[in-house]
Formats: sequence, C-alpha cells, structure tokens
Amino acid sequence: MVAAPSQRQLRVGELIRRVLADVLACDNIHDPDLSGVSVTVGEVRTSPDLRRACVHVTPLGGGNSEAVIAALNRNAGSLRHTLNKVMTLKHSPKLTFVYDTTFDQIEETRRLFAQPAVRRDTGGGDA
Repeated sequence: MVAAPSQRQLRVGELIRRVLADVLACDNIHDPDLSGVSVTVGEVRTSPDLRRACVHVTPLGGGNSEAVIAALNRNAGSLRHTLNKVMTLKHSPKLTFVYDTTFDQIEETRRLFAQPAVRRDTGGGDA
C-alpha cells in the first residue's frame, strides 16, 4: 500500500508545477522539438524526501507527445536550474517528465456515464 502524499509534498509539487508552467509558457527553452509548442503541466508528484519530482505534462492537442516529452527530459537539467533560482529548497528535485493520462481518463469516464444503463442507474435519463 502506498502512503498518501504529505502536505509538504503537495505544496512543493504545486509550486514546482506553477514555476514550470510559467517557464514553458515563456518559450525560453532552446530546443527545436519544443519551439512553438504549448505544454500543459497537469500535476507534479514529489518523492517523500523531495529529491525527485515526476512532472505530468500534455502537449496542447496531444499531438507529437513522445517528441515533446523526450525534449523536456533532455532539458530537465536547465529546467531544474531555473527551479533553483525561484525556489528555496534544501535539495533541487530531479525532474522526470511523463505523459499525463488524466484527460484520457476523463473522456473514458464521460463515455461510461453516457451509456444508457449507467444513465438509468444514476437518474440521468429515461433509458
């Protein structure tokens, strides 16, 4: 069983998410795979010791996600350096970027709720 994240993990993760979202919105990373690409930072999960951070991202429109995530992981060092300038943590977390599947899960949930049997059971329709 995995323990729930602590309040400190949640606060640090949210701060990292905000900083990375701002940095990626400014388009200051000089990588051809990231040039002109809008990236949504959905969530950041930190390890209990705050030395590692898993950053869940989605390129706008979801297209070319493998290349964008590979480019972000290539540039993780410079992004980590930028975090160091903004945040005052004892240790700067090692960043790992992964594709955020939350939006896919939301669509699957909507599809399930649209089924006639489920709508009937939840009182959402006359099916």
